Amino acid sequence: MDLEEKLEILADSAKYDVACTSSGVNRVGQPGSLGSCAAAGICHAFTPDGRCVSLLKVLYSNACAYDCSYCVNRRTNDHPRATFTPRELAELTIGFYRRNYIEGLFLSSAVLGTPDRTMELMIEALRILREEYHFRGYIHAKTIPGADPLLVERIGLLADRLSVNIELPSEASLTQLAPDKKKAAILRPMGQIAVKSAQSRRELAVYRSAPAFAPAGQSTQMIIGATPETDRHILNLTEGLYKKYSLKRVFFSAYLPIVADARLPALSTRPPLLREHRLYQADWLLRYYHFSAGELLSEEEPNFDPYLDPKCNWAIRHPAFFPVEVNTASREELLRVPGIGPKSALRIVQARRMQTLSMAELKRIGVVLKRAQYFITCSGHTPAHGTRAEIAGALLDPKAFGVGVQQMSLDDFATKPLPAAAPAVHELAEHGVAASKAARLVREEALTCLTRRM
Repeated sequence: MDLEEKLEILADSAKYDVACTSSGVNRVGQPGSLGSCAAAGICHAFTPDGRCVSLLKVLYSNACAYDCSYCVNRRTNDHPRATFTPRELAELTIGFYRRNYIEGLFLSSAVLGTPDRTMELMIEALRILREEYHFRGYIHAKTIPGADPLLVERIGLLADRLSVNIELPSEASLTQLAPDKKKAAILRPMGQIAVKSAQSRRELAVYRSAPAFAPAGQSTQMIIGATPETDRHILNLTEGLYKKYSLKRVFFSAYLPIVADARLPALSTRPPLLREHRLYQADWLLRYYHFSAGELLSEEEPNFDPYLDPKCNWAIRHPAFFPVEVNTASREELLRVPGIGPKSALRIVQARRMQTLSMAELKRIGVVLKRAQYFITCSGHTPAHGTRAEIAGALLDPKAFGVGVQQMSLDDFATKPLPAAAPAVHELAEHGVAASKAARLVREEALTCLTRRM
């Protein structure tokens, strides 16, 4: 098998990792032009200063010794297998970098024999990049659960960011669907990385030349929809991971039915993309809006509303908190208002030192007045008095009723619900209702229900 064939197999096997976004473009180079773009293997990540960098996203090997039922690379799946050598991977990365295709590497791997053996091979590839080619670009490496702590320490000195995938939201689901993986084996390296990263930051504050251990921190990923856990369970787990292991990010991956198994959803099941979207919105509230998981969901309401984003849902359930006076409220109080984000809250706090704010200033600051106007006052004056139906209409999430156009032929177009539309829209469309009409009917029903709640 030549290097190009290995790359095609291993880049395709890496596409289910959602820690960065695939380019989705396949544009070849042409005479007289510079560069090209290949769909397989190229993804994007964002640096702290906002730059978008292209990464080679690939597995070291997809020949897995484990038999996780949800994974396309599991041991019992009839699937093309390939494995790089450390030098092949290093030279491939450098070759792409010199052609200006990429700026870094995103490296993961199936378990090739044992976790220790897999990590040793990945470390050797990264060592060649760093020490022989003196590569200073960004490297994100996946840590294999169950590997020796010394190997975790070695790879942390070579990579910028590490991640340990938690895979499934509960130990019971992990035992049922991934019997080769253990909760303790996943959490142990997470704890080690958190401790070593904190220690490295303290050392770097004293000694500039101290070795940096995973300076970009660590992240994890869990699969959503393959098992019966509620959104509340997932969000509580997410909050706990942030607090205990100082993670930079928890990624959620809507389960894609790619294997037939009685323990998993049927192959005809749609990926829960809207649910994934709601969890990402809630994750944002945990990290930047000072919400807690217990505030967003409860035992009585364990799952997110498909038609409302989590912040609007919280506002509906807490009418006594509103209205908020924008000229005197704290930044934390402003962040609870639908339509006000971290940047606009900070701008409000800064601007009101100079003047009393009105609706005109709030609009210039960037507040989404369509939503915020019903939850605020400006110097005691209420900007808008809407009926319950008008407020409900402003709060409903348009994403839940998304409809797009699909080209059937050169002159034949058909509308269809977008993948992230609410399940009810898809169900009506599957029963023969036109997509636009299905979206309208579901929105009307959601509007009626929300108006009654208010």
